[in-house]
Amino acid sequence: MMNKKEILKLAKGFRGRAKNCIRIARERVEKALQYSYRDRRTKKRDMRSLWIQRVSAGTRQHNVHYGHFMHGLKKENIQLNRKVLSEISMHEPFSFKALVDISREAFPGNRHIYHRPRKVDMSSMDA
Repeated sequence: MMNKKEILKLAKGFRGRAKNCIRIARERVEKALQYSYRDRRTKKRDMRSLWIQRVSAGTRQHNVHYGHFMHGLKKENIQLNRKVLSEISMHEPFSFKALVDISREAFPGNRHIYHRPRKVDMSSMDA
């Protein structure tokens, strides 16, 4: 249990009476602490998802699926995490291409070409 001074210090910047009325401030501070606890975990999830999207975008440029790329790296015992791979894919395209080539040799599934969606001829759709 926090005292009044600590609660109001944490409630600084809240809107309305939540910043200076102790009863309301206590509730809002408790809820804010719950949100911060929850979102520290959500942040980790969101960052991992972002790294995977970046790596996937990099592999698609070289006609390789993300899953096949990661499997090829595992087979070659290349232990780079997704954060590092995303940085390499964005800032070091030639190094990333080398990794893609290594992965492609290690896993036969990488040799298949990634098919891009076909363009639809709009002139035949006029009715």
